[in-house]
Amino acid sequence: MPRPRVHDLDALLDVAERLVASSTDVTVRGLAAAANVPNGTIYHAFGSLNALLARVWLRAATEFLNLQTSMVDTASSPVEAVVAAADTPAVFASRRPDGARMLLKVRGDRLFGPDLPDELAEALHAVDKRLVALLVRLARQVWDRGDGLAVEVITTCVVDLPTAFFRRDITDPLVRERLAAAVRAVLTVPPREKDRS
Repeated sequence: MPRPRVHDLDALLDVAERLVASSTDVTVRGLAAAANVPNGTIYHAFGSLNALLARVWLRAATEFLNLQTSMVDTASSPVEAVVAAADTPAVFASRRPDGARMLLKVRGDRLFGPDLPDELAEALHAVDKRLVALLVRLARQVWDRGDGLAVEVITTCVVDLPTAFFRRDITDPLVRERLAAAVRAVLTVPPREKDRS
């Protein structure tokens, strides 16, 4: 019979999220000390530090994408759907500040490593696919095309601009207004026509 779990794993993931958001170097020892658990708890529950960090990132990214999809679904027009998608990091940061800082700081593909279980690697790939599907959906809504050139413009609006704007202050209303204006301006210039050769 397995021993009952003594430590709250969600609380451990919360501590790890906070550490990743505020530090560049997270170690098993540092995480265990911050969470007030033995080192073995981390290895027993997650297998490795890499697997734990992937779970932390996956949890935040999934919640972020759920919020982003919801905001896109309720937007009043295709352009406003792109603006809403771009504004999602600020809304997410108001709910989960550490999660937002971590997602802005750490790219999911940096979490892949040799000791990452297959199911986690697949889950991380699935998050990427969800994001790409949302970008394609937005491109089709705005220009009725989902090719690479159209998706590239949407990516500028939804990924590149928010990353640049929110590096300063993700909660500043003026920054959010400027981001919305920048997104709308970018969308006034349609993507290049596809090369027909």
